[in-house]
Amino acid sequence: MKRFGATFLLIAAFVARLSASSLGTEIVVSIPDQKLAVVDRGKLIASYSISTSRFGTGDTAGSYRTPLGVLFVSGKFGDRLPAGTVIKNRVSTREIVNANEPGRDAIVSRVIWLRGLEEQNRGAHDRCIYIHGTPEERRIGQPASFGCIRMRSKDVIALYDELHIGMHVTITKKQLIDLVPAEEPSLLARTD
Repeated sequence: MKRFGATFLLIAAFVARLSASSLGTEIVVSIPDQKLAVVDRGKLIASYSISTSRFGTGDTAGSYRTPLGVLFVSGKFGDRLPAGTVIKNRVSTREIVNANEPGRDAIVSRVIWLRGLEEQNRGAHDRCIYIHGTPEERRIGQPASFGCIRMRSKDVIALYDELHIGMHVTITKKQLIDLVPAEEPSLLARTD
């Protein structure tokens, strides 16, 4: 069974590399900027404010940290759900939570499940590291998550519609301005 798991990971990594290189679109997450950028063939397409882990970076089980490095989209959940719909174990509960509703810290709107491609982020999939919506939108722009990458509902819905399985997601401690040549610097500075 262990052998099957290792083979699956190799095949999944190959498919992710193939699909990402053929389409040229990728996601870059900047920890210091608390921004997520959609980049197509080196050109900045969109930028969103996000929230990464309040506990820093890393991939140790139970650490609640955001993993670094190159990962890929391994699953998408929440097609056509209304904004604010609570998602538990990647399934809708049908409950809808308003943005900034007191006492609510749920996964909402969409779930984009990530799988690591490197030794430093191999545990990401088993740790259920997602890009997902949050009702705690007032905390977007500062580290506040438990390892995942949180977004406003409207932003994660827009991003979800542009992503495909296999797309690369690079999570880095570098600033976006150092990684993405912005033809429109306002896209990198946008605070939504």
